[in-house]
Amino acid sequence: MINKEEHNLDNLKAFEPVMTDRLILHRPSDRDTEEIFERYASDPEVTRYLGFRTHTSVEDTKEFLLYSDAQWQQWPAGPLLIRLRENHRLIGSTGLAFETSYRAMTGYILAHKAWNKGYATEALNEIIEISKMTKMRRLSAICHIQQQVSWKVLEKCGFLREGRLRSYTIFPNLNESEPQDVYCYSLII
Repeated sequence: MINKEEHNLDNLKAFEPVMTDRLILHRPSDRDTEEIFERYASDPEVTRYLGFRTHTSVEDTKEFLLYSDAQWQQWPAGPLLIRLRENHRLIGSTGLAFETSYRAMTGYILAHKAWNKGYATEALNEIIEISKMTKMRRLSAICHIQQQVSWKVLEKCGFLREGRLRSYTIFPNLNESEPQDVYCYSLII
């Protein structure tokens, strides 16, 4: 866990990777490309309820890395990869997508073999700690109304459901071209 007294917004980027009891969260780099693609980004089951298309080539993953770099250049934090501390195996990603200096969205994706082990909750709780350090006021997340596992993780981490946003976003991996309903969650920090 991050020691808030030792760090401030200006040096937030300097102390990652961040470690929890079982996980390492770190900024993605080019050397992670193949592993991201193979472990989770190309898995249709894992990406089913996400807002980006399942990666069909390593080029798709390289585009994610370009987005990640842009986020890290503009904001105090951005996407983070999730690895197991015990063996450094990549199991997914999480992070922050800033909308303003005081408001960001979060989410997570985990490789199928990492499901139902509490990793999402552990990673999301650390994202909350990072958010506090950035002096953020509002952290939000959305999830498809049928993705019960995700909204239960959000609720377990203290997020409150603000409501249902009708016809809010397209989920490209559901083979539906119409915007779908989502639940909107937030946490005031």
